[in-house]
Amino acid sequence: MSTPVFGHRSILFALLLTLAGGLCQLACAERVKDLVEIQGVRPNQLVGYGLVVGLDGTGDQTTQTPFTVQSLASMLSQMGVNLPPGTNLQLKNVAAVMVTAMLPSFAQPGQQLDVTVSSLGNSKSLRGGTLLLTPLKGADGQIYAMTQGNLVIAGAGASSGGSKVQVNQLNAGRIPAGATVERAVASTIGQGEYVNLELQTSDLDTVQAVADAINRAAPGAASPMDARVIRVRAPQGSTDRVAFLASIVDLDVTLPKPAAKVIINARTGSVVMNQSVTLEASAVAHGNLSVTITNQASVSQPGAFSQGQTTVVNNAQIQIKSEKGQIMPIAASAKLTDVVKALNAIGATPQDLLAILQSLKAAGALRAELEVI
Repeated sequence: MSTPVFGHRSILFALLLTLAGGLCQLACAERVKDLVEIQGVRPNQLVGYGLVVGLDGTGDQTTQTPFTVQSLASMLSQMGVNLPPGTNLQLKNVAAVMVTAMLPSFAQPGQQLDVTVSSLGNSKSLRGGTLLLTPLKGADGQIYAMTQGNLVIAGAGASSGGSKVQVNQLNAGRIPAGATVERAVASTIGQGEYVNLELQTSDLDTVQAVADAINRAAPGAASPMDARVIRVRAPQGSTDRVAFLASIVDLDVTLPKPAAKVIINARTGSVVMNQSVTLEASAVAHGNLSVTITNQASVSQPGAFSQGQTTVVNNAQIQIKSEKGQIMPIAASAKLTDVVKALNAIGATPQDLLAILQSLKAAGALRAELEVI
């Protein structure tokens, strides 16, 4: 008896999901901090434009990236070096770059951040380069950090005689602890009588479960506002408020059974389903049609003294193979393992499974939300 085409790895992965789901149903609880975020406590993205110098002839080709020359001229003028008008700089060791960083919540002046430096022009490599002093700005246009330092490039490459070998990316790197915070972002966590907790995923049952867990520890403190936000009454003093929030975010919450959902990645053909997916009794017909075309060239040699010419003849053969479609009955199932077994019994490839699941959903046999990404 042949093995279903769906694959042993898919079956194993589904069984692992089922086992994990069964264990969670027995004795598994999430902490509040894993489910919610405190409103107003969030990181902020920073971005800046700068120049990397000291490259070994791998910088921008200035004839194609005029902004590199303009940036260099502007920087030199600020340092008291004025270039004569009409000067045509032909630089090979300078590259224009974009610098990005993440400003964490509660960051204070003097704190150091890691930054990522990415080439903006046509530089071949940033290896060995040094980023000059670059301001990092937030979405409001204000400067929140300054960065400068030597780049760390994870890639390597070499070229000679038209051949090139490269490992990883050479046009992007990092500067560990390369930025210094210059301005703190105001936080609203210590203001007002209430603190709002936001669920990472909107769900009415989960909001109620989190609010009940908080109220068991601090009666009457939590009130669910909607499917995402929980309003919590907190102490006024900053010290007491921090201690109170630290205690409630460490509480355990027994989560309700999640909504049945099947995630389909149409690009990779992967299918992931959670433990709540069920199937109603149904029947599926599955068959394959394959077309094979072979083209073989043969040489036609004329006979001796026949005044003919040697010609190349293409012999094309087309073969159409149609596998017999079978109607596979699928029994009603309430377990993920049974669902996987039923789908594997059809003998479908992952790409075929995408269409089968969509058809089952359309027929009302698949009891789950179908999401295609």
